[in-house]
Amino acid sequence: MTRAAASWRRLPRPGRAGLVVVLLILAIAVAGPWFAPYPPDASIGPPFAPASAEYPLGTDGIGQDVLSRVLSGGRSVLLLAGLATLLAYAVGVPLGLLAGYSRGVAGAIIMRGVDVLLAVPALLLLLVLATGAGAGAVVLVIGIAIVHVPQITRIVRAATLQTTGRAFIEAAEARGDSTARILGVEVLPNISGALLADVGVRFTGSVLLVAALNFLGLGLQPPASDWALMISENRSGISIQPWAVVAPAALLAALAVSVNLFADGIAQVYARASARRVEASA
Repeated sequence: MTRAAASWRRLPRPGRAGLVVVLLILAIAVAGPWFAPYPPDASIGPPFAPASAEYPLGTDGIGQDVLSRVLSGGRSVLLLAGLATLLAYAVGVPLGLLAGYSRGVAGAIIMRGVDVLLAVPALLLLLVLATGAGAGAVVLVIGIAIVHVPQITRIVRAATLQTTGRAFIEAAEARGDSTARILGVEVLPNISGALLADVGVRFTGSVLLVAALNFLGLGLQPPASDWALMISENRSGISIQPWAVVAPAALLAALAVSVNLFADGIAQVYARASARRVEASA
């Protein structure tokens, strides 16, 4: 049995289903534009034309082919959500490690800053940032990362606090290892389970925030093909031509659910492996 097959068998069934759906949506997002029958920003028919052989999902409010825009609209959502999530972890993980390991002023300062950010509603923070700095992809990514950093910092800090009193940390300190080495080599691998359990929630949150800001017109702007923009642009015609709204909304919902299922499955596999290691060492 190959390693990939063994990993697949260890995943619980909901995790497998989530992985299949995630891969399918990734395939649509990456390869979809190559199979789009029309340019996504071209008006090729009457507005809100119903589904037909020529337009399998009908047209939107300005006569653009819905299928072509659906096939081309996933890249922006996945790219922006992925970048925002990576940026949030790149900032939140070091802050959480330092706050959990430090016994001095640095940890207290970090957590007071985290508390301040947590006191501000996420959507309000994003609206203020977008209004002040202007709408656009860069502002959207930075804003969503700022929203996630406090939660990631607190999760990493809590996991680090549970780890720092163990014997292998004391042994590393006795050897004179640097703080950076202790955190990167000793602590981080032992809290990766908590991070794996959290990453699905963060990515799903990023997807929903990207969709919300694009829907409100504070992210990507028309004529960009984006699933959230499609919902915003065509909601007035949902009773006439529902596919222009239902198709992108269904893909966003499927992405959010499947990522969580897959992340939960990975976390369960890691938890079982950790439990076996503890039993073996007992």
